[in-house]
Amino acid sequence: MGSTGAISNIIAGATLVYTQSFHVGDRVKIADTTGDIVEKTLLITRIRTLKNVEVTIPNAMVLGSHIINFSTPARESGLILHTSVTIGYDVPWKKVHEMLLQAGRATNDVLNDPAPFVLQTGLNDYSVTYELNIYISEVAKSPKILSELYQNIQDSFNKAGIEILSPSYAALRDGNEPVIPEDYLPKTSAPRGFRFFSPKTLKGHPEDST
Repeated sequence: MGSTGAISNIIAGATLVYTQSFHVGDRVKIADTTGDIVEKTLLITRIRTLKNVEVTIPNAMVLGSHIINFSTPARESGLILHTSVTIGYDVPWKKVHEMLLQAGRATNDVLNDPAPFVLQTGLNDYSVTYELNIYISEVAKSPKILSELYQNIQDSFNKAGIEILSPSYAALRDGNEPVIPEDYLPKTSAPRGFRFFSPKTLKGHPEDST
């Protein structure tokens, strides 16, 4: 029974060599393990995770798992990293696209060709979901690149005075003006103010209202 397991691992190892699913140094995800390939033999494959933990996986298990190779597309055309933010309907979408692209271009190790791009992926109850996509070639730097990207997005929106509604905020609104960009509002529209009532007003004394 022991020799049967060893033989199955050897056959799986030979199959992996033939299919060239990954090479030493590639960043991959095998089953639930994500990291860099540090060794591949006919019996086992060793992966060093992002937290510097070394994991040994029998080749039969590797062959029977779903293998994701992040390095191959990065070498050929660039790997896409993405992140999403939700912004209110009162901010023009063109402005949001501009700020997200600016944050992407300001991030180190982001490729200019192909260029970053933005997708609008949802019209929510109180906000719009925008997805920023960037291309990178240095897969090993992906956690650092994402961290810097988040910082640049925060800086970009904070400088413009725009709130990122992730998570959603609860706010008291007067409900007078529709939440759309000012450019789309009629030029003659004027906001109505709040109306406050004293306890006497609620009892039938309208002269005390302000």
